[in-house]
Amino acid sequence: MIFAKELNDTLRGALGDDRRVVLLGEDIADPYGGAFKVTRGLSTAFPQRVRTTPISEGAIAGISAGLALAGYRPIAEVMFGDFLTLMFDQVVNHITKYQAMYAEQATCPVIIRAATGGHRGYGPTHSQSLEKHFLGVPHLRVVAASLYHDPRTVFTDFLSRDEPVLYVEHKLLYPQHVTLPVNGRVGDLIASSDASPGMLPTIRLSAVPVEDCSVSVLAYGYQAMLAAQVIERLAVEEEIFAELIVPAQIAPMDWAPVERSVSVTGRLVTVEEGADGWSWGSEAASVISRRLFGRLGRPVDVVASEPTIIPSSKTKEADVLVGSARIEAAIRAAAA
Repeated sequence: MIFAKELNDTLRGALGDDRRVVLLGEDIADPYGGAFKVTRGLSTAFPQRVRTTPISEGAIAGISAGLALAGYRPIAEVMFGDFLTLMFDQVVNHITKYQAMYAEQATCPVIIRAATGGHRGYGPTHSQSLEKHFLGVPHLRVVAASLYHDPRTVFTDFLSRDEPVLYVEHKLLYPQHVTLPVNGRVGDLIASSDASPGMLPTIRLSAVPVEDCSVSVLAYGYQAMLAAQVIERLAVEEEIFAELIVPAQIAPMDWAPVERSVSVTGRLVTVEEGADGWSWGSEAASVISRRLFGRLGRPVDVVASEPTIIPSSKTKEADVLVGSARIEAAIRAAAA
């Protein structure tokens, strides 16, 4: 099933199952159905609870907060994740603070969906992966869509809790096929689900058992898909074996599956599309280096995009953003 269609079905199910669920966002109503068509058909089926908003991310955040405080379960769509910056104050200083500020007597379970990422030639202000700026915000969960996590399971988890969530969806995942683990496999790769209590599952993928792998690779979202392709190719063509670790929740992180993998391989490469520096990968490097000090065979390698603006030229964009070639080079270096 195509990821965008799976996500559409998930939202349709949430609307059908719970009358408190409300969808808000720019141009999400029919006939347009959102910039990436994820909400197509939903406003026709649920006209009172799927509402197009003015072009104001600040207004979307504020209305969502008010609805959540009043007992609704708002799901807000940000057409381009670049404009999460216009929501930042209300997320950091309001939505994530209400429950603690009012001694658990109020909750504000806003779910924010954001289409993120580049590789489409959309230029400097419509191609960024800005989720790193939300990592570490107290009481905010940051979760990344992937092809290996069922969006129904993910949204069931969101709607069962009273915590606000930022759900980042890389644009290039929308046309891809969801490939959930079946009978311990994803295609030709061995697959397993690993999670600590209360956490969303982390998916582990490898061509051979982890005991035969020489490096662990930690990646999420679209970069996890690219990493899986690289790992499978290197295994088949050159017998370079790596285990891929794909978390759903990237903050707060469930470090236990990462530790279990790296304690076997002794090497870690992190991959993300956000700009290099002060990043998810650098936090992973810090945590794993501290927890497995003395057991690592080499320093953790953090693979991220160049710390500059993203060009409109697709050729130049490819030089800035992380792609398969950079992932492969990092795995080769770590496995050497």
